[in-house]
Formats: sequence, C-alpha cells, structure tokens
Amino acid sequence: MKPSDCDVKDMSLADAGLKRIRWADNDMPVLQQIRDEFRKEQPLEGMRMSACLHVTAETANLVRTLKAGGAEIVLCASNPLSTQDDVAASLVRDYDIRVYAIRGIDNDGYYRHLTAAAEHKPHVTMDDGCDLVTLLHEKYPEFLPEVIGSMEETTTGVIRLRAMEKSGVLKLPVIAVNDAKTKNLFDNRYGTGQSTVDGIIRATDVLLAGKTVVTLGYGWCGRGFATRCRGMGAKVVVTEIDPIKALEAAMDGFDVMPMEKAAEIGDVFCTLTGNKHVIRKEHFEKMKDGAIVANSGHFDVEIDIPVLEKLAKRVNRSVRGDVVDEYTLANEHRINLLAQGRLINLAAAEGHPASVMDMSFATQALASAYMIKHGRDLENKVYDPPVDIEDRVSRLKLATMGINIDELTEEQIAYLSDWTEGT
Repeated sequence: MKPSDCDVKDMSLADAGLKRIRWADNDMPVLQQIRDEFRKEQPLEGMRMSACLHVTAETANLVRTLKAGGAEIVLCASNPLSTQDDVAASLVRDYDIRVYAIRGIDNDGYYRHLTAAAEHKPHVTMDDGCDLVTLLHEKYPEFLPEVIGSMEETTTGVIRLRAMEKSGVLKLPVIAVNDAKTKNLFDNRYGTGQSTVDGIIRATDVLLAGKTVVTLGYGWCGRGFATRCRGMGAKVVVTEIDPIKALEAAMDGFDVMPMEKAAEIGDVFCTLTGNKHVIRKEHFEKMKDGAIVANSGHFDVEIDIPVLEKLAKRVNRSVRGDVVDEYTLANEHRINLLAQGRLINLAAAEGHPASVMDMSFATQALASAYMIKHGRDLENKVYDPPVDIEDRVSRLKLATMGINIDELTEEQIAYLSDWTEGT
C-alpha cells in the first residue's frame, strides 16, 4: 500500500494493534461466523465502501468482515479522540485496509481524512455521526447517484438523518442500525453504561460510592450509565425533557429533577442526550467546587465549552494526564472538564466491550449486504433494520452463549392467529 493510501500515526505500533484486534476477535463469535459466511458467499463483491467509524479493535474486526465479503473499503475516524493508533497501523500493515485516522488530529486533519473517504466514491457508506453522508451531500453531490445506501450507527447520526429526510434533502436510503434492538438495547445500555463509567474513573480516579452523579438524558445510554453508577454506590439524579422517560427514571428509583436544581447538588455530571448545550452557563455557575463534567454523546456540543472558557478566570490544562482540564470560575469554584467534552468512554477508555459490539457490528455487516441487494428499490428515507437480521443476530448470540429458548407449538401458533377463541 502506498503512503498516500493511508494516514496513520506510527506504523511501528502495528504489532500492539494486531494483538488488540485478535483479543477483541476472541469475544466476537457472531461476527466471526458472518465473516466466514461472507468469505464464502462474497455478498459485497465489487463494492466500494467508505466507513466513518471509531477506529477501535472492534471496528477493525468489522472492516475485516466487510473486506472478506469482497468490499474495497476505506476507513476514517468519526471522532478526533476515539482512534486507537496501534489498531489503525495494524489494519494497514496486516489487513491491507486503507485507513485515515490519527488520535488527537486537529479539525483540518479530521476533514482531510473524511474527504479521503468521500473521494473513494463509495457505493455504500457506514457512518457514526452522519459526517460522511453530510459531506457527500454538501461537497460531492455528483457522487450520490452511485451511492446505493448507507448505515448509521449512532443516535446523533440518526437524528441528523431524520432531519435531512424531513427537509427533503436526503438523497439516499439509510438503515438506522442504531435503532436495532440488537444495538440500542445492548450496545447503548450495557456497552455505553459500562464504558462511560470506565472512562470517568480512568480519567479522574473518582470514587463513585457516596457521590451524587447527574445523568443528563434517560435514553438507552442514560439508563445504562445511571444503573451502573447506582450499582457502584452513587446517588443518581436524572434530568430529562421527555415526560415518559422521566416517569420511567422515577419508577426505576432515581431522583428526577430539572438541571437547574441538579447543578447545585451534583458531584459528577455526564451528558448522554445527542442534543446541544444541555450543560450551559446557568448550570456551571451553580456547580460545587471540584465538580466533574463529562460527555458520552457523539459530538462535543452537549456541554457549552465556549461559554465555560468565557466564565473561567483561569484554565489549568491537563491537570491529570491529557484528559482533565480545570476551569476556575470567578467564585473560585473549579470545574473539571473531561476529554475536552468528547466521548469520555473512547477518549479516556477503550470504548464498548467487544462482546456487546459483536451484536452491533454483526447487524451492521448484515445490513450492508441487505443494502447492496435491496437498496436500489428503497426510497430516500431512514429505515429500521430488517426484522430477520435482528432475529438472526440475536439467535446467533444466544447460541454462542450456550443458551436455548422455547419455540411455539403448533397449537400456540394457531391460537395466536385466531380471533374466535375467547372466554
């Protein structure tokens, strides 16, 4: 591979990256089975694919699967702080994958990498935040007629895509892999829940027991995070805008209140909403001295960092490693911002455990094959993942866990399809 065909930090890291990829693969048996199937059946043969995803060991095993299925794939990072540089190097050296990803790259470099993925002229795209699809629509509309469709992995990305569909500007069909039950019920709840706690603890060494942890947002990610914090002994407060989710949080045993009130009592704050500026000026001004503020949403806009910069009379960068910045306000209260407001679970930890990404990426791989087969017949809309893919992935996962379940009897099937039998 020519140097111009990739941009990674350091190829000498490849040995460590290969070990990390293989370790993750051990815990991704469903994806292994699909990779073997793809290698035999070649459902992606001749397809150019561009993927804008977090470049981690788990993602490496996904792109290996896509390549095994016949795809010519280019991978770029979906976040400046989520790349595992050793994994990126190994993908280039050991698997001949074109990778454009460097941890900590600046904004210009990020979009240079994104442009390389777009200029691959993909037939199919995979996105984690909708940046690649957005770039294609805004800068490369001439490529869109060749794009069969896309897959979107995140809540934030699906929100953007549904806005594009509603505005009538979406020019390709998209499968919202994020909305798959095999993704959001497991990856978002168990994966984000555990990895977000992991990132906060690695960044700060905070003891959660006895602390008041404020969970902003009670979607599947918020549910997972709140539950795990409670399990570690924290007092958990939930803030919400959705009355149904707020009721659910209350009935799950959490305190629910507006952020204006929670800001006064919280020790640790974490945003998991997919929205903008959910922690802002009036909240910072009420926080305790030493408050810890983190984000586990896709983009770094959930915390109003520009206003925090303006409020601070002093900023002490990198007070603990390179992931904690201390902002001292006029009242001498210190606010500790983690990972520059970027995804704490990837910026300070290793992201989701491989076993849960096994389902998400198995669904992603099968969805890509489905899109190639059916995409030309779909409208330019955002679609839920096909039910048969969900069913297959969940059954495969159960089998790898050694779990069997019941099946309906003929009598039960007949009962469920008949309306005449009653009291």
